[in-house]
Amino acid sequence: QVQLVESGGGLVQPGDSLTLSCVVSGRTLTLAAMGWFRQAPGKDREFVGRISASGEGRYYADFANDRFTLSRDNGRNTVYLQMMKLKPEGTAVYYCAADFDAPYAARRYFEYWGQGTQVTVSA
Repeated sequence: QVQLVESGGGLVQPGDSLTLSCVVSGRTLTLAAMGWFRQAPGKDREFVGRISASGEGRYYADFANDRFTLSRDNGRNTVYLQMMKLKPEGTAVYYCAADFDAPYAARRYFEYWGQGTQVTVSA
């Protein structure tokens, strides 16, 4: 059974940086593309970014392009989302997700999801 567990969320001030982690168990991480999504209060869940199984392919939502970075450590079965210059509109529950069916596709579909970690950006 595949499980994803996010961590690293918390309360930060506008302009701060924060790195989220997602540990995957149950299957080898090298077989999966990984993604991050977020859901703000009262809004639909939105795509943040995706990283291919090897880590060489990455693409981001427009809002994340210059401030967010996805990375992965397959040896530790862990994926990271580094966020810089956070804004109040970045307040959301952040979810990681795994796509084992198409580890090198550029798509926003994922089969497995974590429970999320709360990020609050407030002064």
